[in-house]
Amino acid sequence: MTVQMWPLAGRGRLRTLCALTPGLVLPLTVAAAAFFAAGATGAPVMLFALVIGIALSTVSEDARFHAGLSFASRPVLQFGVALLGLNISVAQVASLGGQTLLLVAAGTAVSIASGLALSRCSGLPRAFGVLAGGATGICGASAALAISSTLPPSPHRDRDTAFVIVAVTTLSTIAMVAYPLIAHLLGFNDRQTGIFLGATIHDVAQVVGAGYAVSNEAGETATIVKLFRVALLLPTVLSITLLTRSRAPTDGKLPWLLPPFAIAFAVLVIINSAGIIPAGLRNAGSLVSSWCLATAVAAIGIRTSIAATLRMGWSALVVPVGATLALMAFVIAVEIIVGT
Repeated sequence: MTVQMWPLAGRGRLRTLCALTPGLVLPLTVAAAAFFAAGATGAPVMLFALVIGIALSTVSEDARFHAGLSFASRPVLQFGVALLGLNISVAQVASLGGQTLLLVAAGTAVSIASGLALSRCSGLPRAFGVLAGGATGICGASAALAISSTLPPSPHRDRDTAFVIVAVTTLSTIAMVAYPLIAHLLGFNDRQTGIFLGATIHDVAQVVGAGYAVSNEAGETATIVKLFRVALLLPTVLSITLLTRSRAPTDGKLPWLLPPFAIAFAVLVIINSAGIIPAGLRNAGSLVSSWCLATAVAAIGIRTSIAATLRMGWSALVVPVGATLALMAFVIAVEIIVGT
């Protein structure tokens, strides 16, 4: 009996793989095109992956792609987010000092609270406010993807995620140019400038670009501050999970207190902090993470309706823009009043 089950199990796995392949190859190809376009133009990879994916959205009507696109936009995404833990160490975070860490954590809270308040004023769902505020306060597109995967299932989840990714990526690109000028006008020194840029610009690449355009000290400080914001993804996901657990139907099945990908993220941070991961392996993990996230963004774009996204209108744009401005104003005020 046992001998006969192995071929059956093998055939089952093969059928699953065949079902997933068309919907996985398509977003992976889009991700490759996005990396090529980003390398040629310097624009964000995530934005290219999303735009190209949305341009192919009619493909999602073909049932052959459904399983693979679902797999790419959730398990592949979560695997990529988990690997972000390889970029963070406790020593890097501790080097910032308690005052700076408190400023950055408070800024993230201000951003999420602003997103919630603005979504309520705009008549949008609470989940959209959490998504936009979290993406603004933590790490842009990557945070939007991670938070989206922990929110309760919704027919508009992919649409909302795509909208937020476009908004925060565009805002982050604008901030990369504008924020160093603002820091200069405010008379910030290199350390203050680095903290300001790292605590307010959404995406890691734009933080690095803006920081090192000012000076090496500003660039190093901005990068470490940004990595701490990425680490705040873990308590944010935990908070969202606790909230959704309390609102979940009492059918005897509660979601994990922490999703497996968040646990893996924390474990990799601890391992990386111990210094036992070779630099080559860490770099390879970061590369795989980038490809997983780009593939997931492409899959979300393919599954997104252009018409439905456009119908969200200006009221939806107010949420990420408002959260961005609230975060910037808060960090500037604290740096001026308290100093860092």
